[in-house]
Amino acid sequence: MKQSSLYIGLMSGTSLDGIDAALVDFNGKDWRLIDTVYRSFPAGLREQLLALCNAASIDVDSLGHTDAMLARLYAETAQNLLQKNALSARDIAAIGCHGQTIRHRPPSQNQSDISRPLPYTLQIGDPNRIAELTGITTVADFRRRDIAAGGQGAPLVPAFHACALSSPTEYRVVLNIGGIANITLLSATGVSGFDTGPGNILLDMWTQRHFGQSCDRGGALAVNGRPDKSMLAHMLGDPYFLLAPPKSTGREYFNSEWLEDFLPTSHIDPLDVLNTLTHLTAHSIAMAIQRFSPEAERVLVCGGGVHNDFLMKLLAELLAPCRLGSTAEAGLDPDFVEATAFAWLASQTLAGKPGNLPGVTGANKAVILGGVYHA
Repeated sequence: MKQSSLYIGLMSGTSLDGIDAALVDFNGKDWRLIDTVYRSFPAGLREQLLALCNAASIDVDSLGHTDAMLARLYAETAQNLLQKNALSARDIAAIGCHGQTIRHRPPSQNQSDISRPLPYTLQIGDPNRIAELTGITTVADFRRRDIAAGGQGAPLVPAFHACALSSPTEYRVVLNIGGIANITLLSATGVSGFDTGPGNILLDMWTQRHFGQSCDRGGALAVNGRPDKSMLAHMLGDPYFLLAPPKSTGREYFNSEWLEDFLPTSHIDPLDVLNTLTHLTAHSIAMAIQRFSPEAERVLVCGGGVHNDFLMKLLAELLAPCRLGSTAEAGLDPDFVEATAFAWLASQTLAGKPGNLPGVTGANKAVILGGVYHA
């Protein structure tokens, strides 16, 4: 019996807003995004996940319970996608699930730092339970094999970007603005990429704390503030922005404690801070693109940040004359690029093909990513 070419990708990222699910048909060299579903996190589960991400030490019972609860929600989201398209578990080759990152401690670039613990990364959302509840073979835990091979474990989507969004006639950059922003450089000479720094994570955190909203929709709040140029300059001087790739980061680094170190000692209007943080995201992305891909002709944006009109306006100004647009221009919904990528990574794993790019992550070789949990 011929194996199905249909895959489901599940993605929940650093922003901790919910689950993106994509139904994708990978038929030979051709592929097609068939349908998508989004499922927001219930408030209680989001609070549990945030507590685990921020905790100095983790309670094992809390970790185990949240791992199981999240897996159940992943499974329900996949089932919603099946029902929406009148499909059964038998129609799907596999689910590719990124899982929710709780800790990401990649290798240090300081190779002489022998006191640093072994690098690791931890994503939860029990794939055993997903496979059991859906009846679909599940591929998960993609990052750890790359770290075992000496890599950063992230970003993993550039290999898919190269497959789906590259152009033989145009030097493109794919910019994903989730909680953390990352770029993929698609030039004629090859593929590279890395995490540039904060995307929405500091914006969301500040908006929730001072304005009681989940995010600054469209940048409608930030646009009313003014940038604090001194604060912005100090933040942009952080060592992470100066590091050469390969590099990756997360909530462990860019968080409220990081921000507190840069806030002025005198009172500053919360709107001005939000405006300055939006400038930080835009400037750190633009600096990375101009430093490592100055010849780029087009930047295609995906992730939640694509809906922040103020942020996109700043990026367009900073990157000109390079053209800025959405991945929709290349035929891929910007809200579901990463979910589609993890469906593709699952197809790579089942085909016995590597999913990482050593030139991106710094791994010592290309490896098959993820563990396979059979239905």
